[in-house]
Amino acid sequence: MTLRPHRIAIAPSGFKESLSAARVAEAIATGVRRVIPDAELDLIPLVDGGEGTAEALVLAGGGRLVPVTATGPVGDPVASHFALLGGSGPLTAVVEMAAVAGLALVPPDRRHPGATTTYGVGELIRAALDAGARRILVGCGDSGTSDGGAGALQALGARLTDRHGRELRPGGGSLHELEHLDPSGLDPRLADAELLVACNPYNVLCGKRGVARVFGPQKGATPAEVELLSAGLEQLAAVLTRDLLPAFAPPAGTPVDLRTAPGTGASGGLGAGLASVGARLLPRYDVLLDGLDLDARLARADFVITAEGALDHQTVRGKIPAEVARRAQAAGVPVLVLAGTIGPGAQDVRAVGVDAYSAILPAPMTLVEAIGRSGEFLADATERAMRIMALGTRLAPMAPLAA
Repeated sequence: MTLRPHRIAIAPSGFKESLSAARVAEAIATGVRRVIPDAELDLIPLVDGGEGTAEALVLAGGGRLVPVTATGPVGDPVASHFALLGGSGPLTAVVEMAAVAGLALVPPDRRHPGATTTYGVGELIRAALDAGARRILVGCGDSGTSDGGAGALQALGARLTDRHGRELRPGGGSLHELEHLDPSGLDPRLADAELLVACNPYNVLCGKRGVARVFGPQKGATPAEVELLSAGLEQLAAVLTRDLLPAFAPPAGTPVDLRTAPGTGASGGLGAGLASVGARLLPRYDVLLDGLDLDARLARADFVITAEGALDHQTVRGKIPAEVARRAQAAGVPVLVLAGTIGPGAQDVRAVGVDAYSAILPAPMTLVEAIGRSGEFLADATERAMRIMALGTRLAPMAPLAA
């Protein structure tokens, strides 16, 4: 049995708390080869700033991972890392916030976003500065925090205090008590470093689509906690704008609106916190896909397979399958999405270039089992999809001609 296409681009994201993007790509390739052993496969594992970003950028462009023990999201020390990239120009570091404040580092029974902190992100930034980095790329994604970057600012030397002059407790749950920020202790090297934040521009800090309301429930917040977090982030934006942003505002132009500017809500508001010390918030794919030649590689393919853990209404708002589909559609290349789960709004992806999508789970099962066997399920689901395509290829010559 023969089957076209033979040139297949495999461009997935990772599956959170389960498989890296590279392992997802390998599992899909396994399924393809069961049906088309001689297929020409182009594996393009993609990252969105979340888990695996630092390692992926090292693999793509050279450099090394630097191990660091830092403060985790629940306050305990965790084994983390940042990357120092190769290449010319200023020494560039990659700080992956998920590696120190990601949801995977928050035990299920401690998923209270009002208490988790980005303090470790600030520690990694300082460690990168200690290593000589003068350009620092912060990847946002897969966060387990909603503190608006307050913890990171504290680790960088800022003092956040309440009306009694007491230092705020860690976590977004105390931000509504914030009255003052003292920037005098901030690491002076920030003024000379280029700080870039790779983020989802759809995520904003405050308002109806503010990050606490959109992502708080996913991180364990009750409806009452969502409202408390939202109020706290409003207060944080006001204090940062008054006490900190003027010192780091660009010499010309309007300072960023910390409440609603694109990307301010990235990683529970980390985008806003870092923007207040001069970071530039950049659309993540403009930064993270640089050097991959993705458009040309997709255009060379006959067919594209992408994947993510959950396909739902949020996919079209900056997730990797939507980005891949938009680019492939521009080149006229069909796209299949494989997903761990299919949720409400998944059908919206058809409008951005997805031709078909499918869940990988063969039967109802526990989340623990699904995560543990996701590589196996991905390979099997890919094989099923390719065999259906093979059937369609055989039936195509038998279709009646249009009148």
